[in-house]
Amino acid sequence: MSEGDDAASAADERLAALGLTLPPVVTPLAAYVPAVRSGTTVYTAGQLPMADGQLLSSGRVGAEVGVAEAAALARTCALNALAAAASVAGGLGAIKRIIKLTGFVASAPDFTGQPQVVNGASELLLEIFGDAGRHARSAVGTAVLPLNAPVEVELIVEVRD
Repeated sequence: MSEGDDAASAADERLAALGLTLPPVVTPLAAYVPAVRSGTTVYTAGQLPMADGQLLSSGRVGAEVGVAEAAALARTCALNALAAAASVAGGLGAIKRIIKLTGFVASAPDFTGQPQVVNGASELLLEIFGDAGRHARSAVGTAVLPLNAPVEVELIVEVRD
């Protein structure tokens, strides 16, 4: 087994140890695709906190949605983003490292805890990929997101050749 195979199986094993599986790729809401591969880089579209075709929560963080709930939703978004990336990379094991995570948080006007919300996504990536899950990140507050979702996450990942 090569070093790449060891890393690949480690990510799958860590995901399973967390009691998680990659969900089906969420169907796009408009005229785009869930992920695009260019060489060894995969870019995902923004992923909402969807499960079984349903938005898990709606509203603005700091008003209708609390920080802990929003962080859990960001974790779901990251899992959906991994599913999208894996769909064009050849599976979760083909993901070599997480390069960048961008998290958008629908925020009440006085809410400033976007980094704590997006930590839900960042921490999942670290749990699954270890050091290869360390990434650059932006946590952006916004007035509203598609479907009135509280959070949206997109990834840029490096994949194996």
